Amino acid sequence: MHEGSIKERAMTLRRKNMSYGKIAKVLGVAKSTVSLWLQGDIHSEKIKKILIADNLESTKKRWKIVGEENARRFQGLRDGAVALAVKEFDGLFNNPLFVAGINIYWGEGDSKDKNPLRMANSDPRMIKVYCEFLKKEMRIPKEKIKVWVLLYPELDKENCEIFWQKTCGLGKENFVKSQVIEGRHKTKRLAMGVCNVVVNSRYEKLKMLTWIDLFAKKITI
Repeated sequence: MHEGSIKERAMTLRRKNMSYGKIAKVLGVAKSTVSLWLQGDIHSEKIKKILIADNLESTKKRWKIVGEENARRFQGLRDGAVALAVKEFDGLFNNPLFVAGINIYWGEGDSKDKNPLRMANSDPRMIKVYCEFLKKEMRIPKEKIKVWVLLYPELDKENCEIFWQKTCGLGKENFVKSQVIEGRHKTKRLAMGVCNVVVNSRYEKLKMLTWIDLFAKKITI
């Protein structure tokens, strides 16, 4: 077919609100060729705006569906975590390690339900008790517990990481890259930095927050 005839057909198809990609497929030419043929065509530019608007609306609808599905999924996750936490609470309430663990998190942990289960402190006793709580009371597998250390420039990175590995009862594989910062106070420095313990599970986070709520209500009745 003559190029002029193909170009005319491309314009005809364009007036039927076809995209460059579809026209190229129908005519067996490159998309860039179709774009070149229709460049500057007033009708084509109008159709381009229509297609862009249609695609935008379609994208909004898809994202709305995805958002609704995620909301339903999270609500199901929340309901399951809360139900299990309530079921387990009375049996755990008189356990000193359980009470210590949730209170450590209550005071030192991240409270936003969308964030991971994350706690940080410089006191090795507190970190040790909390890690024992994670392993024994929350039954978190060791490989799911991740640790990183906040350090000052003058501290020995390897020495600090070994110290916190022993404190947490975890191996080198549990530790992710440490972060080094310049402290605001030049004389008051922490000898081993700050240990950050993270479990990337919203389900366990929801259980923790539920336990804290139940504990607060029980001791203030």
